[in-house]
Parts: sequence; C-alpha cells; structure tokens
Amino acid sequence: MSAAPLDSKQEILERIRKAVDSVGNRAAEYAAIPREYRREGAMAAEAKMELFAARLYDYGTSVYRCTTAQIADAVAQALSARRRTGIVVAHGVPASWLPENFEFVEDDGLSYTALDASNGVLTGCELAVAFTGTIILRHGPGQPRRAVTLVPDYHLCVVRAQQVAETLPEAIRRVEEFRSTPLTTISGPSATSDIEMTRVKGVHGPRTLDVVLVS
Repeated sequence: MSAAPLDSKQEILERIRKAVDSVGNRAAEYAAIPREYRREGAMAAEAKMELFAARLYDYGTSVYRCTTAQIADAVAQALSARRRTGIVVAHGVPASWLPENFEFVEDDGLSYTALDASNGVLTGCELAVAFTGTIILRHGPGQPRRAVTLVPDYHLCVVRAQQVAETLPEAIRRVEEFRSTPLTTISGPSATSDIEMTRVKGVHGPRTLDVVLVS
C-alpha cells in the first residue's frame, strides 16, 4: 500500500529537513559543480581596456581616456561636455581628481531631495569587467553611499586600468573579501522597458553615465 501524499505544508517542511541535513556536504557539492565556462582572462592589458571601452560605447556611455596625471583634466572635459558647473563628490574621491573652476559638494549625508536636485555625482569604483562592460561599486565606510550612485541623474565614474578584470568570474573572486558589504553593479546608463517594450532611461539609477578610463 503506497504512502499517502504529503500536503503542501508537510512537503515544504520535508524539503527543509533534507536541505538542513545535507549542509555538511554543501562545500563538496559546490566544489563538484562542473565549470566549463571561461574562468580566467588571457588578454593583454591594452586589449582588455579596449574591450571594456567598446562595451561602454555600446551601452551609450561616453568614455574619456587619460593617464593618472590627467584625471582632473578628463573630469573637467566630461563636465564641460554635459554643461555642468558643479557636482556632488562621493567619499573616497581624491582631491587630485577635482579640476579648478568647478563647484564640488562633498556628500556628508545629503538628503535624497538634495541629491535629486544636484547636477550629478563623481565616484571611483571597486572593480570593472571588460567582457560585460560592468562597473562594480562597493558601499561602506570610506565608500560612496548607494543613494549617491542611484538618485542623481548623472554619474561620472573613474575606472583605473588595474581595476579592470577581463571576465566576470575573475571579478567575483576579487570581490569575495567584500561578500558582507553591499555592492552595486552598473552596465551602462539605467534603462528599462515596460510590457509594451517602451524603453525608459533613469528609472533605477542615473539616466546618463560617463566614464574616465585611466590607463
């Protein structure tokens, strides 16, 4: 005689018990997962930067290439192109990045209303992924607040060559130490489409993204 079928609640509890009982084997199970995707990059540094820039261009992002000594000039060029005379500066941004003749307001807990009314924000980043054109931001002490990178309509981000990983698996391994810290990933300006496929920019973050790419 077959056993009576479990009701929904019993079935859920049974699945939880099985999952809890198998916790001890999770590490071995995870290690045994086949990983046939590419986990390491093989590009030369300049080729990797070119790929990252190409992905950004595909997303509609303006890219300003420069050296470390030229960051302030590139920031000035980007702000002038967007006709912005000032911008909010996130925590952790070096003074050497800030050009003269522009007004920079440091984020010291600005309200959402003030951020929304600002001309945008200047930040650095934690990492970037060349293959996907993704920028990874870390939030925490000494890092930009998530609100600072999501509320303003314009985001100017400085990305340095040593921060660019070729593949996503490489980037994930490099941020492993920050697993308990909030991260934001950005692939181009914020955009979404409704059920009628009408594309709208700026719904979930900045409508406009510029990148200063430092060789």
